[in-house]
Order: sequence, then C-alpha cells, then structure tokens
Amino acid sequence: NSAGSAGGGNTNGLVVCNEACGIRDVWASNLEDEFRTIIRVVQKYNYVAMDTEFPGVVARPIGEFRSTADYQYQLLRCNVDLLKIIQLGLTFLDEHGNTPPNYSTWQFNFKFSLTEDMYAQDSIDLLTNSGIQFKKHDEEGINPYEFAQLLMTSGVVLSDNVKWLSFHSGYDFGYMLKLLTDQNLPVDESEFFELLRIYFPAIYDVKYLMKSCKNLKGGLQEVAEQLELERIGPQHQAGSDSLLTGAAFFKMREVSAPWIQTRIHDHLCLLRHLLGQHK
Repeated sequence: NSAGSAGGGNTNGLVVCNEACGIRDVWASNLEDEFRTIIRVVQKYNYVAMDTEFPGVVARPIGEFRSTADYQYQLLRCNVDLLKIIQLGLTFLDEHGNTPPNYSTWQFNFKFSLTEDMYAQDSIDLLTNSGIQFKKHDEEGINPYEFAQLLMTSGVVLSDNVKWLSFHSGYDFGYMLKLLTDQNLPVDESEFFELLRIYFPAIYDVKYLMKSCKNLKGGLQEVAEQLELERIGPQHQAGSDSLLTGAAFFKMREVSAPWIQTRIHDHLCLLRHLLGQHK
C-alpha cells in the first residue's frame, strides 16, 4: 500500500492512538514477546487481515511480455526484489468478525534506512505525513530474517485453517513471500502462484469480492465509507489498514451472504486479479 492522498500530521499522538485503539506496535525489542501472544491468538482468531506499507514503485520491466498479466507480474517482481518492506499489519478475527480482547492488530515495523535503501520519494512523503517514524525504523526496526523465522513457526502461515483477508494484495503477498523465502520472487508467475498456495492456502481479497457487490467501488477508504465503517487508527499505516480490511470483509459478508460461501481462493481469476495495478 504505497500511494494515495496524504492525511494527518507526523505526531506522537498517532503512536498513542494506535495503542489505545488496540493496534500493537512491534519493533525489534518486543518481536519475540508479541509472537508468543500471536501463537495463542491465531488458534481462535483464525481470520487474518493483512496490509503492508512499502516504498512505492521505482522500476519498470523492459522487453517482451506474453500478456498484460505477465507484464503486471514482472512489474511486481522487479520492484519487490529491489525494495524493502516498511510495515506489515496483521489483524486477527474469529469466524464472526470479533477481534481479541486488548489488541486486535499487530503492526510490525521493519528496519528501513532513508540513506541506504531505495524508495520512491512520493511514497515516503505520504508515509511520513501518515506518521511513519523513519528514524525509529532505521534504529529499532525488525530484522526481516528474524521475523520470517518466527512467522514460519507461528501457525499463521502454511495452515489450511487460517483465512487471509486482503485488499488488492498482489504486492502485499509479494513482499510476504520475499520475507518468508528469503529469496527473490520467481521469474515465472505460475511459480509465484504455487508459492502463494503453499504459504497462504486460503485468500479472500476484498477488492475481488467487490465484483459481486454492484454498488461498491474505489479503494479501501472509499469502500469503508460506502459500508459505513469507521476507521480506527491512522490511514496509510499497515495496522489501521489491515483492521479496516477485516471489518470490510465481514460487513460485506453480512450484507451479501451467499456469494462469499465458496472457496474462491483457488480461482485463477482471483490470482490474476491480485496482479492488477497496485493500490
């Protein structure tokens, strides 16, 4: 989630708001402690809404492409390979859309340096305006390898029991697969989809599901407003966006029950959709 209209100021109030709103900020210092909690939480709250913040799009693939979908995948691949994830938000809900007591959402803040790492300036400006603390990311951010080791053994990934909720999430899952495999993404999109099925067996993408709700359109914020959902926490931070994604999924299920009963995660059209223009 790297682009959009800026809003809010860079104030410490956003950090306080996150904690008060049930969004737990995770840095290198509390990473292991928070995963101990998550291992318990996911056993009951097995719907996991996910959002990432990343430093934009900096490269375009050149050459010949088999199709528009192939071009979109190569665009995703070259940028995910070049860039680093900044934030990951995971919100945990049960089958009825209820969140755990205390914290519903964990916002993982990764090591990122504005002097050493690549980025698109407009995306960094947006994230700074949204309250992302880049100095703290540089000094106290999570090591991606340590995060991946903990996630792999947490029961959150590689599990048929966990349902992933996302919003137009090709790039989100691209960064997640890069984290989990500690490798560049596969050259061929079919291999990407195979990895996706292994690590995330059940994906429900809200943007894709909107096709069945004729009145819904636009980005996450617009959809939330149409569904009369109130945002909790600052926009363009991964924790708040993941929380809103989870709320949107369950509100859509409530108002349009029949269409969501099918296990749509293995439809090729969903996988193609994930590669569409990023948010």
